[in-house]
Amino acid sequence: MTVLCLDVGSTWTKGALVSHTGELLGTAQHTTTPPEVLRGIDAVTSALGPAERTLACSSAGGGLRLAVVGQERLISAEAGYRVALSAGAKVVHVSAGPLDGAGVRALRASAPDLVLLVGGTDGGDASVLLHNAARLSRVACPIVLAGNAEAQPEAAGLLAARTVVRTANVLPDVGELAPGPARAAIREVFLRHVIGGKGLSRGRRFRGLVRAVTPDAVLSGVSRLAMQDREGAVLVVDVGGATTDVYSAVSTVEGPERAVALPPDRRTVEGDLGVRWSAPGVVAEALAEKLIDKAEALVLRREADARAADVGGLPDDPTVDRRLAALAAVLAVRRHLGLVEGRLGPQGAGLLVLSGGVFRHADSTDEVERVLRADPVLRPVLRTAAVAVDRDHVLAPAGLLAEAGRADAADRLLTSVRSTAT
Repeated sequence: MTVLCLDVGSTWTKGALVSHTGELLGTAQHTTTPPEVLRGIDAVTSALGPAERTLACSSAGGGLRLAVVGQERLISAEAGYRVALSAGAKVVHVSAGPLDGAGVRALRASAPDLVLLVGGTDGGDASVLLHNAARLSRVACPIVLAGNAEAQPEAAGLLAARTVVRTANVLPDVGELAPGPARAAIREVFLRHVIGGKGLSRGRRFRGLVRAVTPDAVLSGVSRLAMQDREGAVLVVDVGGATTDVYSAVSTVEGPERAVALPPDRRTVEGDLGVRWSAPGVVAEALAEKLIDKAEALVLRREADARAADVGGLPDDPTVDRRLAALAAVLAVRRHLGLVEGRLGPQGAGLLVLSGGVFRHADSTDEVERVLRADPVLRPVLRTAAVAVDRDHVLAPAGLLAEAGRADAADRLLTSVRSTAT
């Protein structure tokens, strides 16, 4: 049995043909072809040959845009925000406390595909959750209701005119984070209600293929890597043109999660760090953090502005791209470690995986590795980490296979990542 794993992105549609045992048989890619993405999918399928099963994830059309509405900033709204990130969503708006007219207008202006409504522990205060439910009855997008379980029936009644998916409270008790049910509900809404509204395909075939939003599939792949690695956490940094995503996973977790802590498998997104659209942000932040001096910043700023103005252009000198990517990686991993309070386990990272086209197409990532290891903030975390490159773009396919019950095949597929480790 062969499985075709597809990752339909905003720019590229990538495919990996995998045997039933997890052997990578081939890869191909084609530009994504909205408003009918099936044309790009069919081109990839034709290049790789027929498969007995097809699994797909997608971040096309901007991925999953999600707004979080919580009861208070430091607990429920923050927990909802981090659960949304771990579910693969791009969080476009966060509000805390009772929504007023201006708050509803700001939420609408962020154009979310979905709202995650949270607030209160089970049996606790329900007033803010019910107030916000009434206000959200005027917002025309699906809602995942993951707040105070005892107040959910009344809240759902206030939202009767909307598409509402009720799920277990993300904060069932003080100090207890339960992200799993909300993550599953977010995925359900994405598959049933969001994909079809993106204008990516006219028929039902594409919707039937897609199993997850791409970052969610990648996080599942990273989790499989962590299960294989008992020598420390797995840290993945994916540098793109507009964002830099960082994923981390640990093989074991000790003790209960704090209320605003991320789950053991975590993802953060830095929307101002990238090597095309967001390249100027990399230079500005690197200068502010004293990673570069003013002379280098002057040169890099000119290069970054040119890349932001022509995001599809291929530079004559790829060393500039690698320098921007290295800086983006340092900054993004620093932020990620700050958010998770450096909790990658007592041994730090056992494996660092570089992902993204700028690394996959590089002849060598030695300079990037040197910059990461030399950073005083990252040095303690990366001191014993092996470094690998996801050259075949298999993290998302491995996640798709694992979620489809093919964990053994996913694990074998991931050997193509481990084989690049140095």
